[in-house]
Amino acid sequence: MSEMKKKILLADDDPDQIFQVSHHLKKWGYDVVAVESREEAERYLQSECPDLAILDLMMEEEDSGFILAYRIKQCKPQVPVIIATAVTAERGISFDISTPENKAWIKADHYLEKGFRMEELEIIIKGLLK
Repeated sequence: MSEMKKKILLADDDPDQIFQVSHHLKKWGYDVVAVESREEAERYLQSECPDLAILDLMMEEEDSGFILAYRIKQCKPQVPVIIATAVTAERGISFDISTPENKAWIKADHYLEKGFRMEELEIIIKGLLK
């Protein structure tokens, strides 16, 4: 009997980012649920919970990714969440999740600046899913 594929929720309002990341995730053997808004992700989360989530920060609102991360952690606290964003490049806003203060309100396990290398993403995912 084969092992169940891990399911990854990918929420991003950039179709190019969804295409590129989905392509690699599938190539690495994951099932991908790709949505283009926080609203779509929330509908999905009403009946399902992924094994891992990769969330854009700014979708409908500037904090959509933070809200989704919080909701995922309510549903299943053990589900790893990666926030991938271009917020620093686009808005000049910088944050990290290395301090206890930020970890208290940013419910993400990892943070990536968009433009990340796919090899880096693969290593992070493997580490989080162990």
